[in-house]
Amino acid sequence: MSPATLEELSWLLRPAGGGVYLVSSGRQQQQALQRRFYDADSEADVTERFLATLREVERARVIVLGVPSDTGAGFRRGANLGPQAIRERLLEEQPDWNERCRERGILDIGDVFVVPQLLDDAMLSPEQLERSRAALYADIAPARRAQLPVSPLSIAERALALVLRDAPQAKPFLLGGDHSCAWPAVKTLHDLGRRFCVVQPDAHTDLLPERLGVQMCFATWTFHANELLGGNGRVIQVGIRASGRPREHWESTLGVRQFWADEIRARPKESLDAVLQAVRATGLPVYLSNDIDGTDDSVADATGTPEPDGLEVEWLLELMARLGREVGLAGGDLMEVAPLLGANAGHNTLGVAARYVRASLDALLA
Repeated sequence: MSPATLEELSWLLRPAGGGVYLVSSGRQQQQALQRRFYDADSEADVTERFLATLREVERARVIVLGVPSDTGAGFRRGANLGPQAIRERLLEEQPDWNERCRERGILDIGDVFVVPQLLDDAMLSPEQLERSRAALYADIAPARRAQLPVSPLSIAERALALVLRDAPQAKPFLLGGDHSCAWPAVKTLHDLGRRFCVVQPDAHTDLLPERLGVQMCFATWTFHANELLGGNGRVIQVGIRASGRPREHWESTLGVRQFWADEIRARPKESLDAVLQAVRATGLPVYLSNDIDGTDDSVADATGTPEPDGLEVEWLLELMARLGREVGLAGGDLMEVAPLLGANAGHNTLGVAARYVRASLDALLA
């Protein structure tokens, strides 16, 4: 990695768990996570080991990036704490989690730094862009600062483009964040010329062209991903059960494929085979975008829009394993984990989330 690229990434990213801006409340917990994650004794050690990880990006097989933003969410907020809480749970279950990942070629490059009132630079006025750049990049020369993004989705897109340019063999895995945080990975992979379809476990379609005049948010990102990929069955949604329109509307007007939760619950084995058949029909590897609310709310209620009668955890784990083994993954994510919203401080949901992360990474390496 060139010194210029490393320098820019150091401006755009923070050590794992550090993307949420904190001054006092919650700061000690954030620092404690970082010291455990990097096996560090001080903040200086955390920073050095974070930068050392960035210097190793060219050898990575999988890149993990946290996008702790819930600005694009709707009903209930709190997914901004998802990346930190998921990493805490992974470390609780495996204290040497980060080191084990590194041995497998999985590099966690930290978090996008999030200004919680911002979402995407395209939504900002020139004046706001200038003010935010001055605040985020105060020590950088004005001419260079003027080229840098300030919103979480825009920063994520830029950081992924830099990393995947230097590590073309690497596959991204994002920790969100509301579901709009999947957009930077899909957009970057497409812009880099990688061909793929999307498999999206989700209770909701996310297929609105806009929501209240906002082009990119948790309810619209799949519409834009489907347009980007050209439709024709390249977006395959599983677990849908909360939609204002029937499946026939979405499939006939947008060219997506949908497998609703009721049919999957009634015929799980046959439905799993049907999903794999739909994926194979595209002839493409998969970007797996996993919204935690696709899972039944009896085991995953710590999310912004929990829904009953959803997918079983074991069914989704088998889907991940088969996609990795039989088709291949181009990338993936886990979105919408909002740990403070669930019963028992989201303990059950975080356990499910940790299982999904491990299974997703295994599938990416298959």
